[in-house]
Amino acid sequence: MKKTSNLIKILVLCFGVFFASCETTELDLTENPNALSPDKADPDFFLNAIQIQFAYLTESFGSTASQVTRIDYMSGRDYNNAYSPSSFNGRWSQAYQTIMLDIKQMNAIADEGGLAYHKGIGQVIEAHILMTLVDFFGDIPYTEALQGADNLNPVADSGTSVYEAAIALLDDAIANFNGDASAEPAIDLYYSGDWTAWIKAANTLKMKAYITTRLVDGSAISKFNAIVASGNYISSNGDDFQFRWGTNEVQPDSRHPRYRSSYTATGGNSYMSNSLMDYMRGGFDGGYNIGAGTFTADPRIMFYYHRQTNPTPGIDGAPADEEVLECGLQNPPSHYAGYIFCGNPQGWWGRDHGNDNGIPPDGFLRTLAGVYPAGGKLDDWSYGGQQNGAGFGGNGITPIMLASWADFMIGEVALVGGNEPAAKAAMFDGMEKSMDKVTNFYPRTDRFDGIMDFYFGGLAFVTSNFYARISDEWDAAADKMDVLGMQYFVAQYGNGLDAYNFYRRTGNPKTLQPNIEPNPGGFIRSFFYPGDHANTNSNITQKDNVGVQVFWDTNPASPGFPEAN
Repeated sequence: MKKTSNLIKILVLCFGVFFASCETTELDLTENPNALSPDKADPDFFLNAIQIQFAYLTESFGSTASQVTRIDYMSGRDYNNAYSPSSFNGRWSQAYQTIMLDIKQMNAIADEGGLAYHKGIGQVIEAHILMTLVDFFGDIPYTEALQGADNLNPVADSGTSVYEAAIALLDDAIANFNGDASAEPAIDLYYSGDWTAWIKAANTLKMKAYITTRLVDGSAISKFNAIVASGNYISSNGDDFQFRWGTNEVQPDSRHPRYRSSYTATGGNSYMSNSLMDYMRGGFDGGYNIGAGTFTADPRIMFYYHRQTNPTPGIDGAPADEEVLECGLQNPPSHYAGYIFCGNPQGWWGRDHGNDNGIPPDGFLRTLAGVYPAGGKLDDWSYGGQQNGAGFGGNGITPIMLASWADFMIGEVALVGGNEPAAKAAMFDGMEKSMDKVTNFYPRTDRFDGIMDFYFGGLAFVTSNFYARISDEWDAAADKMDVLGMQYFVAQYGNGLDAYNFYRRTGNPKTLQPNIEPNPGGFIRSFFYPGDHANTNSNITQKDNVGVQVFWDTNPASPGFPEAN
């Protein structure tokens, strides 16, 4: 709770600063009198703002990445137009003009005052941002960026060189965490001053960089394996790199962004992914049957989502209701043969990939974000419409790098190397860590445990059965990367950045639900540059389409790759 309290205090401070900065009546001033100049600023103020803005930025990019990989719902039948250039303006500004500029100014103070730990945190954050920007947009300005009026048109550096700079930042951060500092940060919202944990986080981000670039760097796998062999990376849930949100509703709203969009006065404002819910249920005929005492679904589904109603109208024989779920009266398009369409049975009510229909009055009916990671309500078969304050009030997390994800990266490397037993073992290590984290995220309700125990033999029993089902699925799979990829995507719920990279890097899973549009165009291999950047920087040319591949993506062009388009 200490971190939550600190978060609220920091957000209040930031809110006050932002509000004050808008109140000057001297419109011709060239300097903001309310802003802190680097020579007078407190480095802790910089660091506090950097940490919070980084969480928002990661949540935003992670959500978009989740949408294109079916972890979350994407509204857009045409990939080329699903995300407009203007939709990234705020994130671009946040990355450059807010976070990285603050880091640059903080570093000037840190270097002068011997604040190595402040600088190390900033270096980890900057490295993550740089890799994310390259993964989304390709070549980006870096060496000429952040120069203000001295250079209003910075040229783009190659994605390769930016990745190299990010890895160098992580190495420098590790050196800083290993050294001495004249003072520690007043507030560390991620690891509470555990510099050993920060080193593990930096090393794990290096693992992420190496596996991402393995198609273009012949030494990447050996460098990845060297870190694994050292054991100095995020290998347990206790070392997870994540941001904890608060429960304050107004001035400021510190709740998890997913919670804010699910638990409102008018019900849910966002849809969950039919595709992921279908997979976690175990397919259309999976899930559970209280009467028969069977539970074949992934138990995490009860924690990821909260159903407000049961059944789903028009699905699996339930009476249709055209007003709230029109597609319940429709036949699936021909290219959806074998895939979920419209909704899942038993109230798992979301939307299909690419569905851009209007919004019916279903706010208190559609499935909401659950207890993990949004801090919402556990699905304990209680149903009912939910509003502000339900569940855990938004006191959730934004995962940035988890121990389970490291295991899936290890599994991918093993599978690429032809070691299927090691890949399977690593996959199950990741699944078990994810299961433990999710099912113990908050104390379960007595109702949940009572129903699970009475009808299904208990959570431990159904979890064991679930593992057995995935083991059989692995053994039977012709392409085992599909199985590893799907379990990786499930564990990625809450931040799909690495799922988006995995999908472009491997082409798996090939089993993903296709876009509801039969001809959606080529998949998004990179996004359009933000409109403000492309329109105002004379050294940047906007892309013709979203088929432009980033430097590490050497796979065949889209359409055609990935197959599940």
